[in-house]
Amino acid sequence: MDDLTTAAIRAQSDSATAARTALDSLPWLVASLEDDRAHGRFDAWGRSTVIDENIGAAVISPALFDELHRRAGVRAQWPVGNAGLLHCYGYLLSLVETPYGLKRDRWVTNALAEACALTPDAFLPWREDATLLDRAGTAASEILHSASSSRTATVDGRHTRVGVTREQGPAALVYAVAAASETTPLLITMFPVADAGVVLTEFASTPRLRWNAV
Repeated sequence: MDDLTTAAIRAQSDSATAARTALDSLPWLVASLEDDRAHGRFDAWGRSTVIDENIGAAVISPALFDELHRRAGVRAQWPVGNAGLLHCYGYLLSLVETPYGLKRDRWVTNALAEACALTPDAFLPWREDATLLDRAGTAASEILHSASSSRTATVDGRHTRVGVTREQGPAALVYAVAAASETTPLLITMFPVADAGVVLTEFASTPRLRWNAV
């Protein structure tokens, strides 16, 4: 964890050199990006902005945004990029406080894993058996397509879907948005929520893109 925090501090400096140095200081992250790129895992994810909707500010620097997308082999233009890349790896290197804490907390604490009925270390990013994006994508897809509690909505002709692991109380939430009309929704994000019932009610009553989807 200390190495991750040190890298995140380096990455706050908005320079290409700082971004490269931050990533290179975490060999497991470099290897994860290479593996995910080789296996085309970023294709399962939609688009997201790094401008957080709760605070109205970017959660990572433009230089880190560019370096992450360069290594992932994904074309993007600030501030909109690949949701999987940003929500998994970009958030790990963010030190920006939000009303819900640090963005990386979902991966380095056990709340999300427990809500998914997985082992406490299920989403630790430095695990060697599979990349964080691979594990998160697998868990998110299973929740989205098998959740007993889910809702759908159409926003500007695009299908959106939210799935939760339980209908009331603490739960894991997964959100997906179609890139265009009549296409299958792509993953955007997953995180733990304190009360799934409140989220589902608001989702159904106010159709809009949310959770930084674009």
